[in-house]
Amino acid sequence: MNLELMGMIDEQYMQTPFYGRRRMTEWIKRQGYVVNQKRVGRLMGKMGIEAIYPKKKLSQRNVEHRIFPYLLSGIDIVHPNQVWSTDITYIRMLHGFLYLVAIMDWYSRYVLSWRLSNTLDTWFCTEALGEALAAYEKPEIFNSDQGSQFTSVGFTSILLHAGVRISMDGRGRVFDNIFIERLWRTVKYEEIYLKDYEDGHEALSSLERYFEFYNHERPHQSLNYKTPANVFGMNN
Repeated sequence: MNLELMGMIDEQYMQTPFYGRRRMTEWIKRQGYVVNQKRVGRLMGKMGIEAIYPKKKLSQRNVEHRIFPYLLSGIDIVHPNQVWSTDITYIRMLHGFLYLVAIMDWYSRYVLSWRLSNTLDTWFCTEALGEALAAYEKPEIFNSDQGSQFTSVGFTSILLHAGVRISMDGRGRVFDNIFIERLWRTVKYEEIYLKDYEDGHEALSSLERYFEFYNHERPHQSLNYKTPANVFGMNN
């Protein structure tokens, strides 16, 4: 039942990210379920979502980690590898759930790398970052939220060693990571909600096919109906 409720919360949250546990509880009750705010709040916490921002806060800040200043105010994003960004989202399956991290080029919306994990440890984020830096020209700026995965020494040291400037969203900056939030919405409605993966292996192989399609075949209206690969320069 908890997994069923988490799936419902996930879908509704994509539609109404301003719903806190009270409104979410009332919405679930209207679907015919008997739940209380305590249970819904606990499940939302497990999923890492809250109503303060219209984005999933799957990673919580560690007060002992260094926080870097926000560098994107007033900057025009005009070419690939100028700014990369990252975020984590919840992935439901038929019998459980996983977390997905992706690294995206802001200008082209090209998904540079991604990883799945059944925990919110730092390792899957650092693996995705290492893969992206090894495969592509390094960005000028790397932007993330202040989650503990992205403020950890293991993650930031990779960027600093590569000579990348680190930018972190401040609290209340609603649209800082809007492009990757749009990615999550697209991936969920075009892929995840249609599948209900049996296990992690199925999720991995299915998402692998989807991201290949997303990067190289799916035209984006915001890119004048080009693909992310076209704009990033992979198909030129």
